[in-house]
Amino acid sequence: MAARRRHPSTARPARCLAPRAGRPRPHRPSRRTAPGERHGRRCHRGGPRCRPVRFDARQASRHEDLADDARGPTELAEWERIDQLLAAAPAGTVYDPDSDDVVQAELAADAAAAAAREAELREAMRITARADELQALRELGTLERTEPRDGDEAVRDELTRRAGGYVQADVDAWLAHVLAAHLGHYRDPAAREEATGLLTPPVLAHAALLAELARLAPGADVDELAFTARIASTEPEAAGALAAFLTRVEGTQAVDPPAPASSRREIMPT
Repeated sequence: MAARRRHPSTARPARCLAPRAGRPRPHRPSRRTAPGERHGRRCHRGGPRCRPVRFDARQASRHEDLADDARGPTELAEWERIDQLLAAAPAGTVYDPDSDDVVQAELAADAAAAAAREAELREAMRITARADELQALRELGTLERTEPRDGDEAVRDELTRRAGGYVQADVDAWLAHVLAAHLGHYRDPAAREEATGLLTPPVLAHAALLAELARLAPGADVDELAFTARIASTEPEAAGALAAFLTRVEGTQAVDPPAPASSRREIMPT
């Protein structure tokens, strides 16, 4: 008698066993949290507190995916530090993270780092908003009549970044003019000194050359001084040397010059 064949519709599907996943990653609390608080209890002198953590550390060392995890050793080191702290304390001492100098120092460092990140975020937002404003003024053709603000050096870098790294000649020329004329925050000598470390050599050479030419020819028009930007952009060292040489012309010392060319145009506060 022939064996009965099971109808395909009633055949049992083959059981496929999924590959076993690796050992699940155990939860590792932050070192910033006090061990006693992490485990929902207080630490007392003399208790076997490190044993579970040592066991976890040994287990983790046997798995490749956990071998490089620094949280386990950090947790163990924290427990051992607490053990040593309580071993030196009187019997019955209860661990209190509020009186632990190490924990408090780490919390203070975390707070300082968070404040620094918040300040960086606010500064980035300010630079973005100012860059948008200067871009709008460029499109209106009124950038050269705009008064500079503290931090515009970083805004220049942002506008250059937006342009794919290409130098923005109009922005550089504007900064050179306002620096030479001591406009806006550049009225403060400290701001002008700080600008020497924030602006590029071509911009600084252009500003120095404009300042000397404005001293020698106060009535020069902005179009007459357009060549200074070309010299400074192509040969900044030569432009700086020329500006230094011009300080000796007529045997006079350089003084705070009147605003070059652009001074005859109204400066718009922004």
